[in-house]
Amino acid sequence: MAPVSSKRPYLIRAMHEWMTDNDMTPFVVVDAEADSLLVPEGYVSEGRIVLNVSSSATRDLALGDDLLSFEARFGGVAHQIDVPTSAIIGIYAQETGQGMIFTDDDLPPPESDEPSDKGPSGPPTLKVVK
Repeated sequence: MAPVSSKRPYLIRAMHEWMTDNDMTPFVVVDAEADSLLVPEGYVSEGRIVLNVSSSATRDLALGDDLLSFEARFGGVAHQIDVPTSAIIGIYAQETGQGMIFTDDDLPPPESDEPSDKGPSGPPTLKVVK
């Protein structure tokens, strides 16, 4: 079986579209300590940054499978923002607080070259114990 991709980027895009269609302002909460992150560090608080990802607050917004990227102004200064989707903790609507929090379960399992300790693969079997 081919490796399963993360459902996180699909859920982020779906929630973003739903919020936009309902005239709400989508915000993402990001783990600011993640690798390959490009955000203005002066706006990080307690290891997180909250970003407005509405069409009025962003320029060239791209909600990709691996990366959320756009240009935005912070304090009147334009910044390029690059956030790996794995660093997004959640997405919510500013007006209602409705949204979605992500867990590590939303990410595909890490690939490993080591053999599994789980025994032979295949369908599970049941045994009657008396």
